[in-house]
Amino acid sequence: MAVACEFIDVIVPIERIDAVYPGGFAAFKSQNTDLFRGRFWHDSYLFRDGAMSPQDVSCVVDFWKGHGLTPFGKTAEGVTFWKELCVVEVMMGGATLPCDWIEVSSKERCAWKRGSAKGEIIGRWNQNKLDSTD
Repeated sequence: MAVACEFIDVIVPIERIDAVYPGGFAAFKSQNTDLFRGRFWHDSYLFRDGAMSPQDVSCVVDFWKGHGLTPFGKTAEGVTFWKELCVVEVMMGGATLPCDWIEVSSKERCAWKRGSAKGEIIGRWNQNKLDSTD
């Protein structure tokens, strides 16, 4: 599966949320039910949050950083990359920094976990389909 992308997206692997958020992704989802099918949605692997400005994206990145995720890494050559989350601007071509665990389709406006099948695109319009199988 893949998550739909709009404007500026912050993509976080669900397995990382499980590792750092108290109670894991299930608790996060339960505590934020009102935001799912609005600005939050997910597939089996990736959680998507979104914003319309870089300032709002910075707040989302800071939220996850505050919960223990490491947003950035650096290669031996000094190149900064997305480590445990990824900011995507699909209309600008994909991830805003290198990110080796995600695939992005600008044409289909979606992102999915590298190594998995893209499959159906999940967004606010069909999140309930996945919710019934959580």
